[in-house]
Amino acid sequence: MTPLVVAVVLVAAVTHASWNAIAHDLKNEILGLTLLGLCRTACGLVIAAVAQPPAAEALPYLLISGGIHVVYQLLLVWSYQLGDFGQTYPIARGTAPIVVTVFAAVLLGERPNAWQAAGVALACGGLAVVALWGIRGVGIRPSRTAILAAGATGMATAAYTLVDGVGVRASDSPIGYIAWLVVLDGLAIPLYAALFWRRELRGPVRPLMLRATAGGSLSVVAYGLVLWAQTRAPIAPVAALREFSIVAGAAIGTLFFKEPFGKPRMVAAAVMVAGIALLLIGG
Repeated sequence: MTPLVVAVVLVAAVTHASWNAIAHDLKNEILGLTLLGLCRTACGLVIAAVAQPPAAEALPYLLISGGIHVVYQLLLVWSYQLGDFGQTYPIARGTAPIVVTVFAAVLLGERPNAWQAAGVALACGGLAVVALWGIRGVGIRPSRTAILAAGATGMATAAYTLVDGVGVRASDSPIGYIAWLVVLDGLAIPLYAALFWRRELRGPVRPLMLRATAGGSLSVVAYGLVLWAQTRAPIAPVAALREFSIVAGAAIGTLFFKEPFGKPRMVAAAVMVAGIALLLIGG
């Protein structure tokens, strides 16, 4: 991985943690995520209007990924309703990199070299520390259901990461693929809410608009940068590096939600930095 790719993914990680924090802090989560999805769709349509359309070979990946993103977002809402941000977010993000690494090697033949494997292992180790600290260290133990929901969210993350990693490479137009994925992804929650969550959609819209617009825009930037990086580097190291968002999420939880950071998270951050260094050495 080149320094440019590493820098882009780290920016995406911080951006991703930021929009997740915004989503978590919405008082009416369903209405807020519906508005956030509509903002994503609007951004996608603007980008699609000026970008080259993706190749036909990428369309199946777009549709499959769109379906997985629906499941991911529903699981994300569920996990945030069940547990604290500092508890559920690390679990939701931390289960994905190792799954992506294994399946990228088995299905795509992307076997990391020794430096990359060590970097991924260190990154995952740092994520595990943050996740365990989130469960045991904040004084409020989440329910098993919250842990399962967060873990399922991580599995959905791994699934769409692999699908999009292949799809964006087959698209001949990464920007076009990103745009139409954002359109499909953004429409998912609004349509689902209109069918099944009509009661939750009743509420004042104006107080949520600014945060929903900011969250939607940040989510587009975050995933767009990751997909671009996947066209320049193997999927597994990008997926592992992206989960630096967990450390960023822990910092956000401390600064804005008054959740404790603690020495374990400092150690995890240091381990993550070491993992990033190994990924750079591995190329």
